[in-house]
Amino acid sequence: MPHYVINYSKLRIWQFVEYRKIVYLDADIQVFESIDHLFDLPNGHFYAVKDCFCERTWSHTRQYEIGYCQQCPERAPWPEAALGPPPPAYFNAGMFVHEPSLDTCDRLLAADFLNAFFRDAFRPLPPDYNLVFAMLWRHPEMVAAGEAKVVHYCAAGSKPWRYTGKEENMDREDVKVLVRRWWDVYADESLDYNVHSAAAAADERLRQPLLAAPSEAGAMQCIAAPSAA
Repeated sequence: MPHYVINYSKLRIWQFVEYRKIVYLDADIQVFESIDHLFDLPNGHFYAVKDCFCERTWSHTRQYEIGYCQQCPERAPWPEAALGPPPPAYFNAGMFVHEPSLDTCDRLLAADFLNAFFRDAFRPLPPDYNLVFAMLWRHPEMVAAGEAKVVHYCAAGSKPWRYTGKEENMDREDVKVLVRRWWDVYADESLDYNVHSAAAAADERLRQPLLAAPSEAGAMQCIAAPSAA
């Protein structure tokens, strides 16, 4: 689809080499628990959550047609006799952990897809690090709406800011729970970024070394001088 062309802009995040590791999140994702521990994952790999082929975005594929999903491949086994080996693991690129590199960025811009590029480096994360809504009704034994760390509001009708509950599967109670959780975060003023507080905190950090310098130098002698008034 033409609107997916803008997704190539995300490849630029590999240029942020001032950071050792980055957790990328799509704009329609909400984080409900700390995921700081992802920065401690071993280096040299690309971490993401395997996509769910039950999502309607896959409706044009053979996987969707035969009911095969990599989340539960035993439920509808891939017909190897007729179609050959099953497709390789495919991750959802709405959330992933990567290590910036200018060389990787250059090679990515010349490649077609993230999945093809990181096929060997890919290491799957549990579904609750990028919960897509189809998991709720197709693989309910694998996820719990109230326990998901990262929720991806990418399903048709799931965007909280234009949610109506009229689209297919959107009137489910677990979907409503996730929509309410998004609005709870949105309405929590304690999470708002305060520009003035942030600037004051930065100034204080800069002042601390200057204030500490005299004490480290020991007692200081003052010489009386006439007033300049």
